[in-house]
Amino acid sequence: MLQMTKDRLSSEVLKVVFPLLDGKDLASCMCVSRQWRDIASDDYLWKCICAKRWPSMCKKPSPPMVSYFKLYQTFSKRHPHRTLLPPRLSFHDLEFYMDLWSEENLLFSEVVPGTTLQTGIKHLPPGVCDVLRYHLEGPDYKMTMPINPRISVPVSQAVNVSMFVRRKDTNKIACIVNRSLFDYIDASAFRAHAFDYLNFAPVYPFVSGIRAWVSLLFIKDGNDQVMDVFGLEMDFCDAATSKEEVLWLLDMLDWK
Repeated sequence: MLQMTKDRLSSEVLKVVFPLLDGKDLASCMCVSRQWRDIASDDYLWKCICAKRWPSMCKKPSPPMVSYFKLYQTFSKRHPHRTLLPPRLSFHDLEFYMDLWSEENLLFSEVVPGTTLQTGIKHLPPGVCDVLRYHLEGPDYKMTMPINPRISVPVSQAVNVSMFVRRKDTNKIACIVNRSLFDYIDASAFRAHAFDYLNFAPVYPFVSGIRAWVSLLFIKDGNDQVMDVFGLEMDFCDAATSKEEVLWLLDMLDWK
């Protein structure tokens, strides 16, 4: 009889204390003993906790899920960023078609293996400014390729670029940029920029507004009116900042 009285008294105390706890502490109490677990499992306690976080979900008489405890378990913690699965493409599967035009004059035309963009420019030519060198040698992922022989482009001329990519496994082609103008020249970083919005396959209807940037890399040669172009860089802004993300993005293009 005495033991039953003590257990009952303990239960009454727990029923007073448990409503004062937050969800994390109440969940810990459920691991102490069977008695604590039975009392802490009362869904009214969890409804009170959920009401502090999501009051709109507690306005109806029944919980939106099986129980308020389940609701708290499911949504109380932020899930860590999921790691991407390995991409289905590789740079070995791709080849890029690039054409540079100055008005109606073809400046550069080349079929570029994907591995060339992946490898990048191994040795920068003499005369590259420190700002551009720091950018190219920095840790951020980037796709670059040399333009050989180098080309000279007057700043006053309208220069545009087209870049398409072909998948060797399916022999399909997608557009990255099409006749996009280099309408912004960053003289301090010795880069000229052009961009176009990527077109994605219809199975990705909510993906939009992602830009592909193509940049001409040039050297300061004492003539501010001419760009001495030695290389090219391509990136996808903040949408893809690693090799794996770039390959996933390319895989989502509208391949024809």
